[in-house]
Formats: sequence, C-alpha cells, structure tokens
Amino acid sequence: MQRHRQVAAAPHRKASETWEAIEKLVTSTLERSPRITGKDVAAALKAASPVGIMLVAGGHLDKHPVVVVADPVYLTISTVSGDAALSLDEDLGPVPGGTTVTEWTVYLPTPDPVGDAVRSAITGAAHLSADEPPGESTTKAARLSEGSVLDLDALANRARESK
Repeated sequence: MQRHRQVAAAPHRKASETWEAIEKLVTSTLERSPRITGKDVAAALKAASPVGIMLVAGGHLDKHPVVVVADPVYLTISTVSGDAALSLDEDLGPVPGGTTVTEWTVYLPTPDPVGDAVRSAITGAAHLSADEPPGESTTKAARLSEGSVLDLDALANRARESK
C-alpha cells in the first residue's frame, strides 16, 4: 500500500530535528512487526544520520523523497521547507501495514552534489540503499491487488444457491 508523508523542515525544525522526525516515523512503522525490532531500524537510520541531515539541510528531500520499501508498505517521505513548513499539517504516526512486514529497505536519494557522500556513507549497510527504489507495483501486495478481480456474478449466484 503506497503512502506518502511530509515532514516540516526549516524554518519549523532544524535539519537534525527533521531527520530525527523521519527516523521516528520509519521506526514506529516498522517496529510494529513482530519480526523487526525498533532498535535495529533506529540503528540503521542513525548510521545514515550525517547524510540524512545533509539531504534535509540542502532541501533535497523537498524534491527527492526517502522511500521505504517494506512489503506491504511502500512509503515515500519528503520534506517541506520555507513558509509552507510553518503551516504543514503533519501526520507522523505509524503508517498502516507495518505489522506484517518481514523485510525492509530504506532508499536514500543521491542528488548532486551530495550523491557520492550518500553512497559512501551507506556502503555495506544491510537495510539502506542508494539505488533507485523499485516501483510500488513490484511489491507483493501491489501484485496481489492487480490480479484480484471480484466476480460479482459468481457471488450473486452463490447467494441464490444458498437460499
């Protein structure tokens, strides 16, 4: 299920506080799964903190979101800066669907001029990627919903037969 969240950046929050809000949003969503610990998610995102703060401070996340792929959750997170940040109605609560997540990857954007720094900072991190995120349609939940067709005639026939 695709979701999008916006996080208020400057002047509402400092870059470091904005990245912490993103960390908390991702952690609170994924730790709902019995197979994922919030401690592991938080540790991975803390490791990315220096480049996450750079992405926020440079306004890059206003245009290039962080993408969390954790089937069935497909979450894009962008920031809002300037005057719009002061009036943004944020929803930073856990995103629905996190209870069934078994695997997850956070995709960080790599815009110029910080792309090399992002790639270097997350090299070897198990749950962080600087690659282009897969499309939402590649998740198992999206594939299942595409193939699901409700046959209303069959349901009507079955209802008549059961009377």
